Amino acid sequence: MKLAYRLAYFSGGFIIGIALLFFILSGKKTSCAYGLDARTLKNIRLKERAFSEKTLTVLRENQMDTSAISTLLKDGDVVFSESNTRLDSCKQYVIKGKVSEKTLKIRIENCDSLATVTEANLIQK
Repeated sequence: MKLAYRLAYFSGGFIIGIALLFFILSGKKTSCAYGLDARTLKNIRLKERAFSEKTLTVLRENQMDTSAISTLLKDGDVVFSESNTRLDSCKQYVIKGKVSEKTLKIRIENCDSLATVTEANLIQK
């Protein structure tokens, strides 16, 4: 069989396979969150959240509410160099990102069923 025929058969089968894959996965809630940042943020987002009084005070002083934390958990970046991930019980993560034109940095204790925001700081540039 000539090389051109082989490539045509392969391309046809590949295109049909991709089309079936898109058809099957189109209604499912699939995500491509395979990076360490994305997996960590998704793990925290799925848990019940609690806020320390210090965090709520910082948010109130800067005319923000807890939805700013939700936005940060969706669009922020985990700063692993400042995080403490070697703990046995509740790992601590530092997350930094822009929320409504302000840069917010939070520290979260990520336990089995609860994620507690222990600190929140606004970073001035």
